[in-house]
Amino acid sequence: MSQHDTAIARPAAPLLTRRAGLGWGLLGVAAFSLTVPFTRIAVTETGGETGAGAGALDPLFVGAGRAVVAGLLAALALLLARPRAPRGRQWWRLGVVGLGVVLGFPVLTSMALTATTANHGAIVIAVLPAATAVVVVLRTGERPGPLFWLATTAGAAAAVVFALTHGGLGPLHFSDVLLFGAVVTAAFGYAEGGLLARELGSWQTISWALVLTLPATALLTLLSLGGQAPQASLIQWASFGYLAAVSMFLGFFAWYRGLALGPMAQVSQIQLTQPVMTLAWAALLLGERITPATVIGGAAVVACAATAVRVRLRVR
Repeated sequence: MSQHDTAIARPAAPLLTRRAGLGWGLLGVAAFSLTVPFTRIAVTETGGETGAGAGALDPLFVGAGRAVVAGLLAALALLLARPRAPRGRQWWRLGVVGLGVVLGFPVLTSMALTATTANHGAIVIAVLPAATAVVVVLRTGERPGPLFWLATTAGAAAAVVFALTHGGLGPLHFSDVLLFGAVVTAAFGYAEGGLLARELGSWQTISWALVLTLPATALLTLLSLGGQAPQASLIQWASFGYLAAVSMFLGFFAWYRGLALGPMAQVSQIQLTQPVMTLAWAALLLGERITPATVIGGAAVVACAATAVRVRLRVR
């Protein structure tokens, strides 16, 4: 709501400001790290068994419905704050943000997590920071060196190999295709949202994107119901509530606030800790076992993503 709410990098930030930026960024990542485990709880039967059934929320309802709740919260925030409305091409760019982080990522991950574990999803999604860096490079015309492209290619390859070998050597499962699709859509949404936040402001960007896509998410939610009220346990409704209020809305407030305080280059790298947090939450909340293959796969993907992000930041 002030200049401090926009994701614009500032030189030579004071020490206290830098610490605050890192703190807010870490809070945002911590909020996002629970998204995969809570999605898994919401779309599967109580106890985390694979496959949706009685007592499980429909994945389309989870993916689109949480965006409806977040969209209503965003509309209220915009109504109260009354920020400047987007203009011209900014509406089209907000559409890209909406398709990526409001529709694409939530719906695709919700569908995928009916057939795979949370720690498996976390490792595949760990390539997202590198994928986002690639989209930003292509979008802004940056020219990083060969090491950047080598790191991003290696990270993608590591994620594919993990998906192929985790649980036994074989072809990619449809859930893996959905997860990779979620990464691609989110990368475009994150990249365009990060650029657009410099013009509109941080919380304003995600709020406008949620409101813009509200008609589509409301229609998808109605279609997912099929004329029947959803049936789920209390913990599944609580998980859905977290996904709607925190993962889809408030988490972006903390994340973009951290980027706004900066230094943006340092704060952005905190996202590389998200897969580690997600694996810990999956073990704690779902009782999923962290195997040596999970550790090796996760380390490889995170290392490649970290290299790609740092190389790009150094070039800038």
